[in-house]
Amino acid sequence: MISVFAEVCPKSTKRQCPALGERRRPAGCDRHPAEHSSAQVTPMTSPFTRPSRLVQNTILSAAAICLFLAHPLVAQPSGADSVFAEWRAKADPAVEKALAYLQHIQKEDGSFEGAYGDSTGVPALAGMAFLSKGHLPTEGAYTVALNRCIDFILANQRPDGVFEKGSAGNGPMYAHNIATLFLSEVSGMVEPDRQARISIALPKALGLILRAQAVAKDENHRGGWRYEPGAHDSDTSCSGWALMALRSAKLNGAAIPDAAITAAVEYLHRHQQEKDGCFGYTSIDDHALTLTGMGLLCLELCGEHGSERTKHAADWLLRNFRSLPGNQFEHYANYYNAQGMFQIGGRHWQEYANWMYTTYLPQQAPDGSWDSHEAGRTYGTAMMVLAFTVPWRQLPIYQRDETVDEDAH
Repeated sequence: MISVFAEVCPKSTKRQCPALGERRRPAGCDRHPAEHSSAQVTPMTSPFTRPSRLVQNTILSAAAICLFLAHPLVAQPSGADSVFAEWRAKADPAVEKALAYLQHIQKEDGSFEGAYGDSTGVPALAGMAFLSKGHLPTEGAYTVALNRCIDFILANQRPDGVFEKGSAGNGPMYAHNIATLFLSEVSGMVEPDRQARISIALPKALGLILRAQAVAKDENHRGGWRYEPGAHDSDTSCSGWALMALRSAKLNGAAIPDAAITAAVEYLHRHQQEKDGCFGYTSIDDHALTLTGMGLLCLELCGEHGSERTKHAADWLLRNFRSLPGNQFEHYANYYNAQGMFQIGGRHWQEYANWMYTTYLPQQAPDGSWDSHEAGRTYGTAMMVLAFTVPWRQLPIYQRDETVDEDAH
């Protein structure tokens, strides 16, 4: 059987995340609305092939020349950069303290204490939190913790491809989608033996996501996902994670059909209110405060940067995000809001970032954690780190166009 993953880089199995503060457009990610073919795409070479730091110095000059040729004009400081500069001195130690907390409470098998800590979803979120600050599974302070996250997920894959263990909530797909996203992001950053295991597990996981999307559904639910692989309905929360997993894999060279991405985007379109721009859960009328950031991020990542739909959603968030504290799904919403507002950039990101850091930095507990209404401290801490670290631009899926702050939207 042919793997859905192409050989990412013939001379290296490492993926390259941008240096701190660097912004660039991911190859193969059309940042403007475009028609999509239903045929399988040809596997692409990923732009994120990260060499080991042992050899980075020997290729630095060549890489700099390549980057100069690709982008001869160096990006000037933007609105996002000014926000980052203002908050970095406070956010950096808070994030490192949070990562130390996650490392401290992790069990030897890679799972975590607390609610859903024994699922495959929470270790995946924790793993992405480590990656989001630039930490690697091959070296550094969190090598053991990161590899434990990876190994826990790999050890808990069912024969049908689902990553499932422990508390699965309403069904396994939610955690599965997050775990698949994490493995896709970390694929190419690990040592060869672990990479070989990921290369076996990841195509199975992606195939399961594609099969679950293809289950017969009515018009309202078509193109989305729900808690069970065989479900005949969908919700936008589960679908958002699945779509990001597919998009991440596509950016890393997987032959994900364009039709699958298009169907998921069209599903999200049907759950956005035309009048206000907000997104709902199973209809257009429910959980808008929780899910509008999710819709904004997914559309921004899938070819609709700066479209009327994303501007409409971002404007709705600007009018409503201050009512988020105390919401049942506060940490989930803040994560998506931060990522989505960062993608659209300009005044939307500036205003949200200033509010987010002002609001949540003082809420960090002395041990480095953040508690969450929805799923406890491990989840809350990982989600807050992922929100805080968006300006670090370390996770390939969340790279954005260099030009987003050239206007104030």
